[in-house]
Amino acid sequence: MVDTPATGRPLAVVTGASSGIGLELAKLCAGHGHDLIIAADRPSEEAAAELRANGATVESVHADLATTEGVDKLIAQIGNRPVAILCANAGHGLGHAFLDQAWDDIRHVIDTNVTGTVYLLHKLGKRMGDAGGGRILVTGSIAGYTPQPFQAVYHATKAFVDNFTIAFREELKPSGVVVTLLMPGATETEFFERAEMEDTKLGQMKKDDPADVAKTGFDALMRGDADVVHGFMNKVSTAMADVLPAETSARMAANQAKPGEGRKSA
Repeated sequence: MVDTPATGRPLAVVTGASSGIGLELAKLCAGHGHDLIIAADRPSEEAAAELRANGATVESVHADLATTEGVDKLIAQIGNRPVAILCANAGHGLGHAFLDQAWDDIRHVIDTNVTGTVYLLHKLGKRMGDAGGGRILVTGSIAGYTPQPFQAVYHATKAFVDNFTIAFREELKPSGVVVTLLMPGATETEFFERAEMEDTKLGQMKKDDPADVAKTGFDALMRGDADVVHGFMNKVSTAMADVLPAETSARMAANQAKPGEGRKSA
């Protein structure tokens, strides 16, 4: 492994950084004077080139972060360098009814969103805690508030991430490490294409700008907030989910992710 040259700048690690919210978070870290290691399960050299063009020192890691081997590859690239900021952003969705989904696809969503994220946080969280400082931003979702038919696995993984992150924050407080949970709603990224949800109402609705979402999360991280929901309507949605029975929320949401429903109103 070749270490980043001694630039004197702190190091930020951003996963899921080839596009979307992750790429925008990487831009914000670079703008705040950090060197970068970006990682994604798709080649991220184009993203790295864009970041370098803006003056950042960037290393790119192509790894499947659904696997311990992929996370270990990222950890090896970091080496012994202290991590000032970790943005644990890697994740993806999966559309269609649960019983119509292939098991390997289901397993990959769980392993990416839950297993790989928790493994990364376990590895780097301990290192940052032992060093006595640093900031960790975890990308959860408002999806964690609501059972979603036709996206059941994804929503369940985000419920785990949302819950886990707040508990993890409390455990790390004495160490001086700040942990913040970012909960976006539907965002204009490759998410819906990868999840094969382009023919759904959710896939066709107007979505938030990933740059705006990333800034909301980054600003909350810098303030030391526990969590942040991006966007007024997303805040309304989470407030409603807090008071409605889960079955009612699921029934109300059912048609939003149902395949083919988007074409009826397109």
